[in-house]
Amino acid sequence: MVLTRYQVTGMTCGGCAGRVQAQLGGLPGVSEVTVDVASGQVSVRSAAELDRAAVAGAVTAAGYELAG
Repeated sequence: MVLTRYQVTGMTCGGCAGRVQAQLGGLPGVSEVTVDVASGQVSVRSAAELDRAAVAGAVTAAGYELAG
């Protein structure tokens, strides 16, 4: 298992967290997504390292932006 942390901008509430969780959770190999709205940090546990472009696309589809 691989644990990767990402910084996501624009989240302000639990609903935001739910949208990001749903989008990232739908990526192949993802087993767990944890979102901390206050810090903007998203932790993703997956079977293998995820393609950053796929993660960015999922975050954008949720309506937010992957920082850095």
